[in-house]
Amino acid sequence: MPVPLHVTALGEGPPLLVLHGLFGSGSNWGAIARRLAGTQRVLLVDLRNHGDSPHHPRMDYKAMAEDLAALIEAEGGPIALLGHSMGGKAAMVLALTAPTLVSRLVVVDIAPVAYPPSFRPYAEAMAAVPLRPGLRRSEADAALRAAVPDASVRAFLLQNLRLADGAPAWRCNLSVITDVLETISGFPAFPDGVQWPGEALFVSGERSGYIDARGRAAALTRFPAAAFVVVPGAGHWVHAEAPEPFLRAVTPFLALPPR
Repeated sequence: MPVPLHVTALGEGPPLLVLHGLFGSGSNWGAIARRLAGTQRVLLVDLRNHGDSPHHPRMDYKAMAEDLAALIEAEGGPIALLGHSMGGKAAMVLALTAPTLVSRLVVVDIAPVAYPPSFRPYAEAMAAVPLRPGLRRSEADAALRAAVPDASVRAFLLQNLRLADGAPAWRCNLSVITDVLETISGFPAFPDGVQWPGEALFVSGERSGYIDARGRAAALTRFPAAAFVVVPGAGHWVHAEAPEPFLRAVTPFLALPPR
């Protein structure tokens, strides 16, 4: 059964569903969404086990695609999708399993391939934070520092930490996410010949290795109309590290009339 997803809507116009990455939430995309909302209705989604969406023991891409399909059907689809990392994989799986629900596809710094589970140290470090009453965010930051030396990544992870009412807790379903990291790092198998023929744009960061030659080949196998753009100077979190070049890459594509 699909999970009812938490959605924040901004703007008016053609709908665009924005899907965050692992350990993220729709709120991570607020600044970009406000820029895009001048010409379209931007729907910021919290995927299952993230943000304010329900926790559920099942966490795989086909389940996420089912959640998105139910949401898009309720919106009267089809809808343009923009997904980063895990959200990009969920968007690709939806396009391959329910192609009539997707009008246009933007995939940010991910390809339809399996990767090493590089987020496991983050998950283990988060699980080791002592969630005791009175915990301060600075203490949680210090607890993460050895495993997560990058302060910006720690700040991103700590957006998941709720400190209200003196009972610290993770907003994301950390235990389930930790259990399925291999699944999330992978990509579901599809029969040969399964493709989505619509317009797709793959956006990568120049300093990121997520969309390499193997990734481009895999993307073109499933999305034969795909185009590729590299954002100079950006790493994996392209939209956060280089927001203006990112917007210059995606805005014209999203504004194109349907074929």
